[in-house]
Amino acid sequence: MAEQSLYTAVAKKVHIAPRKVRLVVDLIRGKNVVQALGILDATSKRASPIVKTLLKSAIANAEQRDENVDVDNLKIKRAFVDAGRTLHRWRPRAMGRATPIRKRSSRITLGVG
Repeated sequence: MAEQSLYTAVAKKVHIAPRKVRLVVDLIRGKNVVQALGILDATSKRASPIVKTLLKSAIANAEQRDENVDVDNLKIKRAFVDAGRTLHRWRPRAMGRATPIRKRSSRITLGVG
């Protein structure tokens, strides 16, 4: 049996903390694509529509690169979230002090094959 290729999709500069996105990505890692889309529909996290869009993009990349690919047999082989750039802001506090605000972003990578 021939080795199936890995088709990837990457979302950069997603304005959600990586820790929150990892909760959603951990749910679908290793699952079938159809099953993963169902899980993402049922998940009520803010990151789930973003991950669902990215998964659809990876499926479309697979169809674009190889016409013979069977979409129903694709599985999520690689799924990870890295930290993107962090915007540093400051919040004024009492007695002239300030505390940092870190607005984190994520870089999400999905690979199906």
